[in-house]
Amino acid sequence: MTTGTVPRARPSSAGVRGSTRIVAAPDGCGGTALPVRSGDGPLAPRRTRAADPSWARITLVGAMSAPLGGDRIGVDVTAEAGAALRIDSTAATIALPGRIPEPAYYDVRLTLGAGARVHWLPEPLISARGSELYQSLRVDMAADARLVLRDEQVLGRTAEEPGRLSTRLTVHRAGRPLLDQQLDYGPGAPGWDGPAVLGGHRAVGQLLVVDPEPGRLPREAAVLGEGTVLTPLAGPGVLVTAVASDALQLRRALDASYTFTSW
Repeated sequence: MTTGTVPRARPSSAGVRGSTRIVAAPDGCGGTALPVRSGDGPLAPRRTRAADPSWARITLVGAMSAPLGGDRIGVDVTAEAGAALRIDSTAATIALPGRIPEPAYYDVRLTLGAGARVHWLPEPLISARGSELYQSLRVDMAADARLVLRDEQVLGRTAEEPGRLSTRLTVHRAGRPLLDQQLDYGPGAPGWDGPAVLGGHRAVGQLLVVDPEPGRLPREAAVLGEGTVLTPLAGPGVLVTAVASDALQLRRALDASYTFTSW
C-alpha cells in the first residue's frame, strides 16, 4: 500500500480506446431521467429497472474482453442537481495481458451536483497473471451530495498469481479533498502481500459512504469482523476496508458493514 502518485508510462496509440458517458437529471415528475447514455468501447451502458422509481439505474455490460495491455478505457458519470443514480455491472472486469506489452488504464470519474445521490456498485476487478493495470476513480461532489462507492479487487484467478495492479481513489467534496488513497499489488509492488497489507489474502475492497446529514454515519473507528475495519473520515464520510480469501467472502464482509446507510 502506498500513497501519492505512481509514475505512469505513456500509453501508446495501439490498443482499444473506449469511453462511456452517462448523465442523470431529474425528470420533473419525481424520478430521474438519463438524457445522455453512450458508450463506444468495451462497456455498454444499459438502463435497467430500479427498485425505487425515483432512481435511475444503469448496468454496465461488457461488449468485449478488456482491459488488455495497451487499452485505455474511461467512464464519465454526471449526476446533476437532485438526480438519483445507481450504477452496477453484469460481471467482473478482468485485466488480462494482451498482444501489446504495455499497461492498460481504466479511469472512472463521478461528478455529483447539489443534492445528488449516486451508488457506484460494480462487480469486482480481477487482476489476471501477466496483466498490468492502472485504475483511477475520481469523485467530485457538492457539499450536500450523497455517495455510496464500492471498489473490490481480486488478485489472480483460481490458483493463479496476480498481475500488477495500481488503483487510486480520490474524492473531493465542495472543492476540498476528502479522501486520497492509492493501493499497489502484485509483482514489483513492495510488501503488498506482507502482514501490513494483505497478509496472504487475495481479495480486498473498500466501501465508501459520504452523507452530510448529521448523525447518520458512525463517528468512531471500529473492527467490524475478521479483516474488516471502519474508519471515519475528516468530513461526513466513512471508509470500510476489508480483506478476504476470495470474492464471495469479501462481498459478504462489505455487505454486512452496509447496515448504517438506508437511502
